[in-house]
Parts: sequence; structure tokens; C-alpha cells
Amino acid sequence: MTATQEAFATCADITKTQARNFSYGIRLLPPEKRSALCAVYALARRIDDIGDGDLPAEQKREQLTAVRKSLENLDAATDPVLVAVRDASRRHPIPLAAFGELVDGVERDVDGGSFATFDDLATYCRQVAGSIGRLCVSIFGASDPIAGPAYADALGIALQQTNILRDIREDLQNGRVYLPQDELDRFGVELRIGPDGALVDDGGGLSALIRWSADRARIWYDDGLRLVPLLDRRSAACATAMAGIYRRLLDRIAADPALVFDRRLSLSTWQKSGVAVRALARGRA
Repeated sequence: MTATQEAFATCADITKTQARNFSYGIRLLPPEKRSALCAVYALARRIDDIGDGDLPAEQKREQLTAVRKSLENLDAATDPVLVAVRDASRRHPIPLAAFGELVDGVERDVDGGSFATFDDLATYCRQVAGSIGRLCVSIFGASDPIAGPAYADALGIALQQTNILRDIREDLQNGRVYLPQDELDRFGVELRIGPDGALVDDGGGLSALIRWSADRARIWYDDGLRLVPLLDRRSAACATAMAGIYRRLLDRIAADPALVFDRRLSLSTWQKSGVAVRALARGRA
């Protein structure tokens, strides 16, 4: 096995063990595209893990800076993940600058702070998730090179809004609040965790805000899924499987917001597999 093949095998292992939701879509791709997307996922995961790790903020910033520098000098890379990304970028028009946008968003997480408005939040979502959508579509290939990345960007933002609603409690425990402050104020919500370890929902304001936010996220999904007709069948299946898993999760949260008050909600393995199978068979989520 060559060094490049070993590098892609490393990325495939990372994806298999750590991509809880994305792996169900990635496995629907033909081998070459699957390998390239695993490389993208592995590097994106590395960046995310820096932000979510336990190191002091200054060390996180140093590691994120090191990632930026490594992307500027991919030709000299020996790290397996970077080797795989380099090879994939030679075979696909991967916008490497999108990794820099992801680093920007993770740096914002490290610095902390809240989001005043949804426009502010949308900028962050575009950095940490829209960037991933654009990286993915560069590997999928789209019949419209202008609209494709724009729809992929919107789809990524939709997925990130779902993550935010799913992880309200976990993020609060980690000192992070992603729900826009003006919307918290509008619904009379003061985010806090009660003695039982669950989010407090005085007067139902938090539930109302979650449902309202879910309705907005659905609009982003509708826009983002306009990408699907621009893709070949296997790539379309991958995109719709990923989106389908998150949309089902969003629907469950909207139907019963209390499900996220005391746990990290997820779909079962068989539910995710069912979405993936239907996406491949019918080309839709």
C-alpha cells in the first residue's frame, strides 16, 4: 500500500468511527468520491475537535493557526489526513479556502460570546457548516457550478440550525449559547438548567422558540435541497441521506421540544439506515 493509499485508509477509519450521521450518506458514493469526501471529513473533524477539546483557549488558537499554515503548504504535507486532502484536491476542485472559513468559525467558538441576531448566527453557520456543504459539492460535482455551491451552502446552514436546537443543553453546560439574544428576549427565555439537570422552560417560551426556529430551518432545507437535481444519482443519494437524517431529527424536536431538555437526541441506527436506503433507491430524503 502506498503512502497515499494509507492516508485515505486513515481518513476512512476516522469517518467510520466518528461520523455518526454523515457516514450514512458517504457510504452511498462510488469509491473515488467516497475516499475524497472522507479526506474532507477527517480534516474538518480535526478542526472541530480542536475547538471542542479541553485545552486552554490559547493552545486551541495555536493549533488552529497551525492548521491554517498546513493548508498553505499542502505540497510539503506528511500528515496522513493532509496527504489525503492534497491528493483529493488534485482530482476535484476543492475550495481549500473553505477550510479556512471553518477555522474562522471554530475560533469564534474558542473566543466565546453570544449572537445578537440571526444574521449574526447565520454568518457563523456559514463558516462552520456552509463551508462543509461547499466542500462536499466540489466532490459531488454539480451541473450548475454557480447555483450548486450556493444551495450546498444553504443546506449546510440548515443542518447547523438543527444541531443548535439539538444541543441547546449541552452547549449551555459548556458555556455556549447559539440561540440569538434578540429571539430569546422576544420569547421571554432565560436559558438555564434546573436542579434536575434539565433545561428550564418557564411558561413554555423555550418550547415556542424551538418550534419557531425549526420552522425557519425548514425554509433553509427547502432552499438547500434544490441542489439535488443538479447532482448525479449517487451524489444526490448521499446529499439527501445526510439531509434526511437531520430533517427527521428536526421534525422530532419540533414535535416535542422537551426531548432536548435533558438529553442529546439522536435517531437510531436503523432509522438512519432506512433514510440512507430510501435515498439511494428513490433519490430523495
